[in-house]
Amino acid sequence: MPPAGALAEFGATWLGWDAVHGRTARQPNLPGIDDITMTPRKYGFHGTLKPPFRLAAGADPDGLANAVALMAASCAPAQCAGLELSSLGRFLALTPVGESSEIGRVAATCVTDLDAFRAPPEEAELTRRRKARLSDRQDANLTRWGYPYVMEDFRFHLTLTGRLPNGEIEHWTDTVQALLPILPAPFVMDEVALVGEREDGHFELIHRYTLTG
Repeated sequence: MPPAGALAEFGATWLGWDAVHGRTARQPNLPGIDDITMTPRKYGFHGTLKPPFRLAAGADPDGLANAVALMAASCAPAQCAGLELSSLGRFLALTPVGESSEIGRVAATCVTDLDAFRAPPEEAELTRRRKARLSDRQDANLTRWGYPYVMEDFRFHLTLTGRLPNGEIEHWTDTVQALLPILPAPFVMDEVALVGEREDGHFELIHRYTLTG
């Protein structure tokens, strides 16, 4: 989750949910914005490193928090040249500019080092994921890590919309571009955030951990 500043403020107001403070945020007065941000809203403005998971049997939140702290203490920060607005299929997101392998390294560390806390996905979830015509490698990721788009198939992005109608992608791209603050260059990832799902289905920041490896 971006640190406090213009980018974090933009993300919270654009989506209508401030996951850092656990409260709604007033969106720009734009026709249709509620509809296109409805899907990503509950997660808040973030870039996923380890996909959401349920706690494994016998695991508890305090143990997970301690594991994240240990992981962060041994993981070096990462950076790329910057961020840019991109369309990922019919979604809009901010994505890395240039080489992003260091960000991928941090994500892989989160996936592997915290995996003992992840409950295995239920069969219904596996079946749903496999309807997306996964590659052999993605299916192997799903089996091993509970999610297909990790490791070599990981692509860091900060989601801004749900799936847009084909005829509206250009309109919303221009709209977001006009509202974006100056994006960080370079983009530095020197901390990770542990985030949890609330009773109402929204996600809220639990704690930030500085990467000091």
